[in-house]
Amino acid sequence: MTGLVYKSTGSWYTVKTLNGKVYECRIKGKFRIKGIKSTNPISVGDIVDFELETKNDEVTGIIHRIQERKNYVIRKSVNLSKQTHIIASNVDQIFLLVTINNPPTFTSFIDRFLVSAEAYSIKTILLFNKIDTYDDDTLLEVKYLASIYRKIGYECIGISAKTGKNIDKVKQLMIDKVSIFTGHSGVGKSTLINAIEPGLDLKTKEISEQHQQGQHTTTFAEMFDLSFGAKIIDTPGIKGFGVVDMEKEEVGDYFPEFFELKQHCKFNNCLHIHEPQCAVKEALENNEIAFSRYRSYLQILEGEDEHYRTDNFEKE
Repeated sequence: MTGLVYKSTGSWYTVKTLNGKVYECRIKGKFRIKGIKSTNPISVGDIVDFELETKNDEVTGIIHRIQERKNYVIRKSVNLSKQTHIIASNVDQIFLLVTINNPPTFTSFIDRFLVSAEAYSIKTILLFNKIDTYDDDTLLEVKYLASIYRKIGYECIGISAKTGKNIDKVKQLMIDKVSIFTGHSGVGKSTLINAIEPGLDLKTKEISEQHQQGQHTTTFAEMFDLSFGAKIIDTPGIKGFGVVDMEKEEVGDYFPEFFELKQHCKFNNCLHIHEPQCAVKEALENNEIAFSRYRSYLQILEGEDEHYRTDNFEKE
């Protein structure tokens, strides 16, 4: 039998077949995917082959094969620094929620996430949430940030999960696709998903005023079928997003505006740091590239990690 993994709790997987039947499945023995050192061999979004077994009148499944993934979203494991955790696989697009404050989302986090998404060829759309709560100065900041990313080619939408502003626009982009909503804890993922599909009634928690960070309300990824022909994967709040398995020479290729200029650099292997006649540095000096993007690039090159904190960085 073949099915789609909707939920993973570590040892058991909820799998739905093409005809809509749902089975609780497990892995038999050791199960590792070649080339991926991951804390979770199977993730939500995987297409798996499994066999049924009956024990004490209970029918469960045993997964014996994962079909080839078209992509996956990955981050460093929080507890095991050398291992990775696959958040989801076979994703059509990611909606990255951004808030200017309450809690703050820093450009270093956005850029790190976008680089990883580019590396795995997953389209990312930036959703600037909670715009109903911002004063005029903060709204200008939103417009400035959005202009940086629109110029690069990313779609940016200002939304309010509470007032419903531009929610229909988001829904339209989701039809016939598997989407992920992600971002720091507290940016309003669950509230947004509830606004898109009220029947789901996902848990939400208020922002911790003391730390200006969200309380984790989701402990594992889970896929949901929506009433308007879309699928979403709800993910745990990500406090840090580590760029993994990437050589220094290729990091710049995942900054689209750098990649576009690369052919004009004097050296083919230009790292855009100290090399002469570097088209990227020239563009930076001419304000054609945002300084925040170049700074993020240098941080990734230098191997700086966010250590799953947001307070390491000064606000823009």
